[in-house]
Amino acid sequence: MTNITTPNSSLAVLDNPVWTALTGPHARLADELGAARRYRVDVAPFAGLPDAPSARDWTALARLAGAHADLAIAGTRVSAPTSWPVVSTIHAAQYIDAAVEPRDDESVVTLGIGDVPEMTDLVARTKPGPFLPRTVDLGGYVGIRDRGRLIAMAGHRMHPPGWIEVSAVCTDPDYRGRGLATQVVRAVVADIRRRSQRAFLHVERSNRNAIDLYMRLGFVFHQNISFLLVSVPAA
Repeated sequence: MTNITTPNSSLAVLDNPVWTALTGPHARLADELGAARRYRVDVAPFAGLPDAPSARDWTALARLAGAHADLAIAGTRVSAPTSWPVVSTIHAAQYIDAAVEPRDDESVVTLGIGDVPEMTDLVARTKPGPFLPRTVDLGGYVGIRDRGRLIAMAGHRMHPPGWIEVSAVCTDPDYRGRGLATQVVRAVVADIRRRSQRAFLHVERSNRNAIDLYMRLGFVFHQNISFLLVSVPAA
């Protein structure tokens, strides 16, 4: 399967994925002020502004988040005003589903709010990215258990129109090398396809092992993208 297309799966919305998600399918999860958007503080640390934001837009985001709050801003052309301290920058690559074989697997189970303590523990030990008390509200989380213990998981994150991001892909260190990441990613992609959406993901450009895995699964490179962790300056 190649050249997958879905209704409204414009590539342009992936250039500024937080903004297009929070002004689109994820508007229900957004706090907003003027043009500024951010995910609810217990869901995700990401904030979004329109392309080429004005000084007024940055002021609105500062008021929305509050002084000294840390926010993650993503985009292909993202930058912050000089008055906003940049805590760190993640140089990521964006990959899109071109030929992933979606596959439901009876060993892959649905995860929900009751599983959050175990999910949080697995994330803390494997560090796939931020996972907050209500991140599970983003939906689509699945996992694999061994004798009741959660050993692998993945789920949804940003949802620009026509697209859903595969995120929080992680495997317990004691269980790596068994193909568990492949199983959970294929299950998440199957769920995304059932929703008539297309899968995409982000990976650090230096993470060659993860990139090789995703390419073997059928993801292809789309573009480079940066994630800036910024601190809101005092007024």
